[in-house]
Amino acid sequence: MTQVACPSAGNDAARLRKAVRRRLLPWFERHQRVLPWRTNRSAYRVWIAELMLQQTRVDQAEPYFRRFMKQFPSLKRLAAASEQEVLKCWEGLGYYARARNLHRTARRIIKERHGRFPRDYETLKTLPGIGPYTAAAIASLAFNRDHAVLDGNVIRVLSRVTAHEGDIHRTETRRALQAWADALLIPGRAAPFNEAMMELGAIICTPRKPKCERCPLAGVCAARRKGEPEKYPRRRPRGAVPHKEVGAAVVRNRKGEVLIAQRRAQSMLGGLWEFPGGTREPGETMPQCVARELQEEMGIDIRVGERLMVVRHAYSHFTIALHVYRATLRKGRPRAIQCADFRWTPISELRSFPFSRADLHVVERLQAE
Repeated sequence: MTQVACPSAGNDAARLRKAVRRRLLPWFERHQRVLPWRTNRSAYRVWIAELMLQQTRVDQAEPYFRRFMKQFPSLKRLAAASEQEVLKCWEGLGYYARARNLHRTARRIIKERHGRFPRDYETLKTLPGIGPYTAAAIASLAFNRDHAVLDGNVIRVLSRVTAHEGDIHRTETRRALQAWADALLIPGRAAPFNEAMMELGAIICTPRKPKCERCPLAGVCAARRKGEPEKYPRRRPRGAVPHKEVGAAVVRNRKGEVLIAQRRAQSMLGGLWEFPGGTREPGETMPQCVARELQEEMGIDIRVGERLMVVRHAYSHFTIALHVYRATLRKGRPRAIQCADFRWTPISELRSFPFSRADLHVVERLQAE
């Protein structure tokens, strides 16, 4: 495939730099959205916002950000909280490893740096859950260090303005686009440059039906000149999304309490609570799956009753159908064999525990009965 020229030289690079300075930044000053993380800016607020915005739309992240800042208004307050409190506040956002990592990072900064957030890119990358993108975002947006970010929006903008033919899932393509972002960055103005690029991708250079007639970079956009902006960025076709059939039990005791289990820290959704169960094996009926899973996970023999509901949910790389059954304890006492912990809890108190979005549907159903 034909690749675009190296960004360090050439007329195209010079024209793009000029357009960024003269058109993109003034456009951003006039049209930027009013967002809560753009006020009272600090490294702490930038960090939390950037973690929330990864794989999450702005309109979804905004109420979570406001709630999080209300409960944990400072790094010190976050570090002093328990992991369960942090997971509960994060509940529903997904990607819970981010919540666990930000809690670890907060405690580390308080302990090792006396509460002072690192200012330089390399030190930021040593902290749990902070990779190249997040480090560049904090360094540039909070401290105006000269680092260009490369998120999904920026990738789309750069792929289109340069008509880059590389597959964006390939490492060499990401490196090439990062080189373009670095080349276009205006020294000393990293914060407005990065925000302008991200904002352009979010509200103008959208994945479908980009508003090219309103774009400040329309005059220098190679994809627009070709008349095919939606063909960029290039990406390999998606394969079939794996699907899992999962069974879970709502086990009640004589007091009417229900049994919940805490997922192990190292597992997916680690630290969250769930109605115990697991994935159906070949040849099993769903009730057989539920009975086997509770025996293996908690060492109890249950009587599986009627099906309560089916919850369908999509994760980032697979989908599930969660079949939830009512059940009663027949023999044995629960033990934490393949889970971190367990509780018998009244239905009215279930909301005090952090659950995944799929299990929250079950909680809502039980509390509505």
